[in-house]
Amino acid sequence: MTEAIEVLTNKVAACQKACNTCFDACLNEDHVQMMAECIRTDRECADICGIVLSFTQRESHLLPELITACIKACQLCASECGQHDHDHCQACAKACRECEAACQTYLDSLA
Repeated sequence: MTEAIEVLTNKVAACQKACNTCFDACLNEDHVQMMAECIRTDRECADICGIVLSFTQRESHLLPELITACIKACQLCASECGQHDHDHCQACAKACRECEAACQTYLDSLA
């Protein structure tokens, strides 16, 4: 595994974990309805991260397109989670921004 792929997979896995943690915590908040968009973006981002991890292991030719989708999912999730003061939301937003940066760095390395 190249260093670029290793960095990418580490950040994507960390993002997936943070999104799943945030998702679970949001479901336990007192005003869960107010967290609906956060819950949705957490789930979508975690799912995309899982797909990227799977396709990275396969060395798929579709990986660049999936990474582009992952960047978008991370942007949306970081934006939504960043609006909330909960520690789990702030940690998720940070992990999403780091994942987005790692994805962009990887794509740039392909050019």
